[in-house]
Amino acid sequence: MKANAEITRLKSLQAEIDRIRAKLGISAPGDVLYRASLNVCEDDEIVVEADGFGGATTSIVEGNFPMDYRTHYAKKFTTEEAALNAAEAVEEERIEPEAILA
Repeated sequence: MKANAEITRLKSLQAEIDRIRAKLGISAPGDVLYRASLNVCEDDEIVVEADGFGGATTSIVEGNFPMDYRTHYAKKFTTEEAALNAAEAVEEERIEPEAILA
């Protein structure tokens, strides 16, 4: 019986967390906010993944994201917007990843 009460409480807390995130305009942990191929001929992708607290990590990955991949570069940003701006700079403006993510 105690386990059921704990699960009910957990669901209630999660609903409250979801409401707070919506109010603050931030994404849940693990949400992929941006994903784009860097080169048609290669497997490299740029990915932005939310941390659930308003920040995000921008990464250059190779392979089958999110299951089996290798990270070439990764940088944590304090805001989702900053992480998205970094991803767009690499993907759209063709700025070298090491200049932004190293």
